Amino acid sequence: MLAKMTSKNQITLPKSVTTQLASSEYFDVQIDAGRIVLTPVRLQKTDAVREKLAQLGINESDIADAVVWARGKK
Repeated sequence: MLAKMTSKNQITLPKSVTTQLASSEYFDVQIDAGRIVLTPVRLQKTDAVREKLAQLGINESDIADAVVWARGKK
């Protein structure tokens, strides 16, 4: 099967491929010997939030401080 990459680096997976997979919105992407390997993963919404917080460099202490600050404002 042939899939084309768009100018925005997007690839549409053929329906004949996706129908053989469990419903997945996210895929782990690896390079293996020059091949792109996609593995379906299921993320909990909390996992996505934790990942975004980590990307932003926000830790548990920052969140606790923000809660204290917010509760002090009435």
